[in-house]
Amino acid sequence: MSGTSGPFNVNAARAQRLESLGLKWEFEVDGETFSLPTEIPRRSAQALAALGDDDLDGLLALLLGDEQYKRLGDHDLSVQDVAAILNAYGEETGLSVGEG
Repeated sequence: MSGTSGPFNVNAARAQRLESLGLKWEFEVDGETFSLPTEIPRRSAQALAALGDDDLDGLLALLLGDEQYKRLGDHDLSVQDVAAILNAYGEETGLSVGEG
């Protein structure tokens, strides 16, 4: 396939994704807002890959970071709640997370 558009521009593609999604994806629990990154650095992806398929808490901890994860722990969430958060996140960002 030839064209005059030149090589694929990663920075332009990233900018377009971020314009569409924003820098973070937010969810709310009991009136408190939390955010997950819409772009995951490759280094983080390697840590994500090391988690077991069913380690939803580990996945959420990695995506949220320590401070937000501790705050989330103050809420009484079920495993199904966590799975629902991760499923919605995956659907909206195009990242497949937390799927066994």
